This record gives sequence, structure tokens and C-alpha cells, in this order.
Amino acid sequence: MLLKQLLTVGTLLPSAIHGNNLPKRANTVATSNATSTATGILSNGLVDLGEWKDAYDQAVTLVSGMTNAEKLSIITGGSVESSSNWTALSFKDGTQGPQGYDYVTGWCQSSALAMTWDKALMSKQFSAVGLEFYLKGFQVIAGPTSQPLGRNPWGGRLVETLGVDSYLNGIAFGLGAKSFSDVGVIAGGKHFLLNEQETNRTSSGSGFGGGGGGFGGGSGGPGGSMSGNGTAPTSGNGTAPTSSSLTTRQETNGTSAGSDGSSTSTDDSGSAPYTSNVDDKALHETYLWPFYDGVKGGMGATMCAMTKVNGTLSCENSRLLNTLLKTELGFPGLVWPDQNGQSSSFDSADAGLDYGSSQYWSNDTLLTGIANGSFTQERLDDMAVRNVIAYYKVNLNNGTPETYEGHLAGGAGSGQTSFPYLITPQQALTYRASQDGTMIRWILNNTYTESTTTTISGLSGGTALAHTISAYSTDAEACLVFLNAFSGEGADRTELRNTEQDTLVLSVASTCSNTIVIINTVGPRLLDTWITHTNVTAVLYGGLLGQESGNSIVDVLYGAVNPSGRLPYTLAKNESDYNVQTCLTAVCNFTEGNYIDYKYFDKYNVTPRYEFGYGLSYTNFTYGAANLTITNSSALSSIYPTGVLSVGGKADLWDEVIRVSLPITNSGAVDGNEVAQLYVQFPEAADAPVRQLRGFEKAFVKSGGKQVVTFGVRRRDLSYWDTAAQEWAVARGRYVFEVGASSRDLRARVEVTVD
Repeated sequence: MLLKQLLTVGTLLPSAIHGNNLPKRANTVATSNATSTATGILSNGLVDLGEWKDAYDQAVTLVSGMTNAEKLSIITGGSVESSSNWTALSFKDGTQGPQGYDYVTGWCQSSALAMTWDKALMSKQFSAVGLEFYLKGFQVIAGPTSQPLGRNPWGGRLVETLGVDSYLNGIAFGLGAKSFSDVGVIAGGKHFLLNEQETNRTSSGSGFGGGGGGFGGGSGGPGGSMSGNGTAPTSGNGTAPTSSSLTTRQETNGTSAGSDGSSTSTDDSGSAPYTSNVDDKALHETYLWPFYDGVKGGMGATMCAMTKVNGTLSCENSRLLNTLLKTELGFPGLVWPDQNGQSSSFDSADAGLDYGSSQYWSNDTLLTGIANGSFTQERLDDMAVRNVIAYYKVNLNNGTPETYEGHLAGGAGSGQTSFPYLITPQQALTYRASQDGTMIRWILNNTYTESTTTTISGLSGGTALAHTISAYSTDAEACLVFLNAFSGEGADRTELRNTEQDTLVLSVASTCSNTIVIINTVGPRLLDTWITHTNVTAVLYGGLLGQESGNSIVDVLYGAVNPSGRLPYTLAKNESDYNVQTCLTAVCNFTEGNYIDYKYFDKYNVTPRYEFGYGLSYTNFTYGAANLTITNSSALSSIYPTGVLSVGGKADLWDEVIRVSLPITNSGAVDGNEVAQLYVQFPEAADAPVRQLRGFEKAFVKSGGKQVVTFGVRRRDLSYWDTAAQEWAVARGRYVFEVGASSRDLRARVEVTVD
């Protein structure tokens, strides 16, 4: 995206949630077809399964013909070779593409995709990624990734996520779940829940990073394996740093839980993994919000995080898994643990974990538990059904095809992929320049030392040339400075700017009157050291763009593509302007509530360098007056939703209630796309942020042309979480709808009062 002329290149470019209130273990035995009253059991009939009903019936039929030993095999990643003929589910990481395989595509990272703010493009990439997984024979993708959301700008895995705003993140997350499912693979959304940093994430492990980041091992199925098996957990260790000048906040050692069926998960004494302590309002409105979209979109699996929420391990947290995910959200699929996320037998199974390790779930634990009454038949049946239901929902029972092996463009850890090729900016620029006779010179040192002079051999028949930055930049028509920031799984970043890189920009800008800075980054990268320099004429700011990275950048630089990306987070002027930093203890209190990123900046009048939603293009757009229509007044008449509890929550949460539309005119000389953004101010009773994103549409408008943009506002978009009622509520009072080009560039306004 263009920031200073800033271009964002997207693809191109107060009720605590405690989890230890487990239900008492019944002494009765239930079949798969029994009607249960236990929380989180599919057969209890609390959730209208809708489009999942046929898959549920097929799953129940399959499971009812199995022995308990066969059911145990399914939930620990094994196969069943009896008449049921069940083959273990195959899990795989890599939302940028299948990890570790040849003949696959290296797509842009999720954070770069979020920069497009383009729902159609998001769906296209997710569908293409899902199809490659399907063609490689994998049934479950460990993705899309909603969290880390981006509470902490230093978070090492922000490269994998879909934006810091819950609405933007949720829309993209839901599209990912739907797109994966539509092409025949099971979407395994992660990380549930509040997995907002890498520091102290695991009880053991290490990682490394460069350019302010780092990574360690990836996530997996039971015990960290991505092929369904029941092996014991192994930790994800990284290797030693390659450069002593670059440091990361490493994971620290702690203690691990026992394997005898007891749980030490409520230990809040300060040992890793850390606990994210959050109030109920923020949990629902900020962190749980995107998972509504994921479940509604067809997510068939959920990876529970290896960390704790309010003192209880996420994978052993009945409040999180049974009450919120499986009941409030109506999730019908399986829950499987992130690496080392399981540490008990009965407690994890009772809490809602459906797929785990045979180290904890064996004949001597679960099956013996059924015999002596310490575990229930209905829960074992439910676990088996949940492991099978999504298989039928995405039509994997029709078979999968035979498989064939076959610049900073990607991150590290479980979100990365293998590149069949990589077009670097140097390659793309060299090719493009050869077409019009442009001369390009490069300084490719990976370090910057101001006093260095390098001598290179002259061309045939020529003389040797001594070159320095000043020698090149003084007489150049344009100078391109490439910066990046790297991170990944296993460690958090230690800096949001880099002194050596910033000095390089200033050195070039001191002698070059047309300095263009190109940034590929994993998360927020601050610019204030040089952004106001008069010779810095443009910033092309993007994520990690995949195998076509170089071509993408060159297309924008040469004007072949009019950029339309937008920031999915706020760029501050100083690191100290952010209110959340990496938590260095194992007890992380989310005292800021809902106020992260632009919601914090707005509440406390902090001026950013570039606000959430910001980005420029090569043309200009003007906005007309907004028009508001109430499309479903009856749905707004009730404070609380009255719809049937369905997959994705109460059915009427998804009803469109208001429509806002306005004309946008392209007043410039170039055709282009405008990202129109809808923000809503809530009545005071909602205790909500100053404004919240509640819609975005990308509209292509020809030069001199006009396009009407329409936003459909759902009931849930006007709802806040009522902690006393434990329900989503539409406050009575005035709602203000603002439409603009960013969270602070608001150009049209319309109001409505809900009585």
C-alpha cells in the first residue's frame, strides 16, 4: 500500500472465564443416538445443526457400528480396519500453501492477504490453497489463523493472522473456513483462544529470529505430529541465532503436567505456559468474535492453544470448549490440541478435547474409566462423532485424489510453505528495465557500513568502478531502498524499527531526491525516523507476498497496477505509543479490555503516523452523502436475540437489519479500486469503543466514473456483550454510521435511533 504517496501491497502488493468447572462424571452409559443433557454433547439437541444434519447422521451411523476400542483409535489419530473402514485423518500446516512439498504454490502470507481488504480475493486465495491441500491428499488444514489477533504489536506470529480488528479478522477468517470447506478439505481454525504472543507460550522450547523476530517448531496433531498418530508430545525447538546482533524474546522453561489423568492446568503460579487473564466482555467482543464467523463459515476443526485462559489450559478448559465454542457458537466439529496442549486424560476429555494423544487416552484410561464410571460412554461417542462429522460435511467420503510430490516472501513456523520458485525484486526490476532501456545498479550487501567503498570488476572492455551509496544515489532518477522485518513461531519481535535499516534510508535520502522505500514486513514496522524527510517520496508497504513477490512490487512501481491495499493495523509514531507490549511473565493480564490498536488510539487521543485502514492509490475518490435503510425493524425490537441456537450462534444474530449506501466517484485520471469502510458509534449503554469497523467494500471505479457502495449491517454488528445477561444485546439509543477511507478519514455520516 502507498503510505507517503503509503502504498499497502496486500497480495500484491467483568465475569472471569474459569475453565475448571467441569461437569460431574456420570455413571450411566449413553449411545450415540441418546438424548443427552451434558454441555457440549452433540446429541443433547441444543444446537440446530442445519446443513450439518446429514453429516451428523452419517457420522452417528458409522460410529454406532464401532467398538469402543475402535472409537478410541479414531480419537487418537488411528485407523479402523473393520467393516467401518476408517482411515486416520491427515493434518497439515501451511496456510501459505502445503508445507514441505514440491509442485505447490507459495501464496502470500495471511497478514498480506488481510492488507487487500478484498473479500473476493481472499476467497480466491483460500480456495486455491485449499485445493492444493486436497490434491496432495490432506483432509485437515491447520488454518485459517485468527489468533494471535495482534493485541501485542511485537507478537512473533502476526504474519499468520488476518488483521487486528475483530470484524476484519472475522470476515477473512469466515471466508477462509468456507473456501477450504467448499473445495473439499476440513478447515481447522486456530488458535483457540487468546494465544497473543510467543514468549512463555510453551513449558519448554526455544526459537530464533532475525530482523526482530524468530521461530521454532510447528504445530501438529496429537503430540505435535501432523500425521494422525498417538505418539507422545515433543517440543518445538528452534536452532541458535545466526547473528548475534539480532535478538528475540525466547520462550522460557517451565514445568509440564503429569499424564495420569489428573490435571495441573489450573496452576497460576507463574510457570509457563502463560495465562491470558481477560474479562468476559473483552473475551466476547474482541477475541471470540472471529470464531463466530469461522464456525458459521463451516469450520470443521478447531485447534485449542497450548496456553492458558484465566488460569486453565485452553485444551482443558470446559468453559472455553464446551460452553463457549460447542454451545454458544454451536460448533459441531472436533477440537484438537496445539503441540503440548494436552496434559491429562479425563480432564481434557471432559473439558471438550476430541482428538488427542494415546499417551493420555488409552484402554487403561478412557475405556477403564467407562467401566468404572469415571468416564461416560456418551462422551466417548461424542468425541468419535465429532472426529467424523466434518469428513462427511466436506464430502471426503467421496475420496481424495492420488498425490504427487512434486527475498523475504514467507514467514517461519507452521504458517509457512515451500516455494517452487521465487521472483525477487531484483529479478523483476531487471527484466522490466530491460524492456525500456532503464539502467539499474544494485548494492546488495546485507549489512550497512557508512564508510565502506566496494570495488567491482568492470564490464568487458571497461574499467573497474568504485561505488558507494552516495555515488549511485546522487545522479539517479530514483533510488529504491528495500527493508524487511522477519519473525515467526517460537519467539516475539524485540523491535518495531531497526537502527541500521533506518540509517540506510537516511543515507540514501541525503543525496537522492526521489527515494522510494519498499518494506516487506511480518507486522507493524515504524517509519518515523525518516518518513518526514523531503526526499523520501513514497513508501510501498507490504506483507510477505509469496513466490510472485518481485513481480507484484514492480507492477506497482511501474503503474501497471493501481494499488488499493490498506493497513490492517495502526502504525504508531513511537513504540511507546502502543499500550500493550510483550508480557515477560507467565501471568498476562489483559487490563486494556477491548482497547487495542485503533480503539486505544481513539479512546486516548493518541495520534498515529498512519491509522488503521489507511492506504493511498494513484487516483482520488470523493464520497457522496450516505443513505440508511432499516431492512428488518422487527429484528431490532428485541434487546436480546430470539433465534434458534444454530451452527454459528443464535440464528438471528446473522440477520441483516440495516443497509447503508453511498456513491463514490473517481475524480482522478486513473482507474482504481477504493476500499470504503463503515464504522459505527454505539449508544453509551454499550460501553463500546469510540468507533468500530462494521463493514468494508472494495469498489472498482473508472476514472471519472461513479459507483454506489452498499454495506449490509447484521444484528450482531450492532450488538455488545451483556455480561449480566450472558447474551448479545442491541442497546437502545443512537447509532452513528460513518463511511470513509480509513478509521480517521471519515467522509459521510448518518444516524439512526433504536428504541
